[in-house]
Amino acid sequence: MAKKRVLITGGAGFLGSHLCDRFVKEGYSVIAMDNLITGDLRNMEHLFKHPDFEFYHHDVSKFVHVPGELHYILHFASPASPIDYLKIPIQTLKVGSLGTHNLLGLARAKKARIIIASTSEVYGDPTVHPQTEDYYGNVNTVGPRGVYDEAKRFQEAITMAYHTFHGLETRIVRIFNTYGPRMRLNDGRVLPAFIGQALRGEDLTIFGDGSQTRSFCYVDDLVEGIYRLLMSDYAQPVNIGNPSEITIKEFAEEIIKLTGTTQKVVYKDLPKDDPKQRQPDITKAKQILGWEPKVSRAEGLKITYEYFKSLPKEVLYQRDHKSFDSYNR
Repeated sequence: MAKKRVLITGGAGFLGSHLCDRFVKEGYSVIAMDNLITGDLRNMEHLFKHPDFEFYHHDVSKFVHVPGELHYILHFASPASPIDYLKIPIQTLKVGSLGTHNLLGLARAKKARIIIASTSEVYGDPTVHPQTEDYYGNVNTVGPRGVYDEAKRFQEAITMAYHTFHGLETRIVRIFNTYGPRMRLNDGRVLPAFIGQALRGEDLTIFGDGSQTRSFCYVDDLVEGIYRLLMSDYAQPVNIGNPSEITIKEFAEEIIKLTGTTQKVVYKDLPKDDPKQRQPDITKAKQILGWEPKVSRAEGLKITYEYFKSLPKEVLYQRDHKSFDSYNR
């Protein structure tokens, strides 16, 4: 019997590459698709010789063609860190709108089930805490983060429209802060930023007074939640994240202890519309999927730190992962 085929967009990214690993392990024939603006082939080079793995270098904002059968589509193509979507705002909006439209059309043509990677950023700077799936959010549509937040909110809306109007099998996962090996060290997110600064002997930079909170989920736990949601029969959005909440100041102290750095913490102005609180309510995930995170932050951080320590020095001191000049039109 032929293996089921799955398309994973953003397959060269942090989450996408881990999803490729999981579906290859589960016995699927995997097609990874990425335009490599923020993805990195090194994240999945270990799969290149695998007989059940293919890579398509393609931008999903343009028409997407995949020959043959497709059973599942995982749409994870999108810049996901502020340093990226502030540099390529138009591409961020296009992958969330045009890219999602193209993939929903492909799913309909192939009669495939599709899961869309949404984000906790749809909640904006929340006035409800912790955030439940029925909270509509507090988002500044024209602020600097709006290009990402609104791309994801539109993505959810068009996905649900395809589900209700066309009867397409769709799933929506709202992803909270996730970390682990293959994160880009200098992508602007708080965890790799702190570890990178510690490894370089630099002061750790906190934006604001450090009282804002985040909740960090280890990547293996997240992948398990995504897999279970895709295989479920639930079409409404589901939060997947770790509800263990911590302030940024406390988190900086954890990183200092983990890395043994003697550098101090410095404070800078808080960016516009930066969320003050972020904590998922995972009641739905527990009830519907039987899922909750298993990896403690201490355990996950140790694995992640060992990964970052193993990177070549040129990566450690590389301030920008890519040059975006040709894309930022």
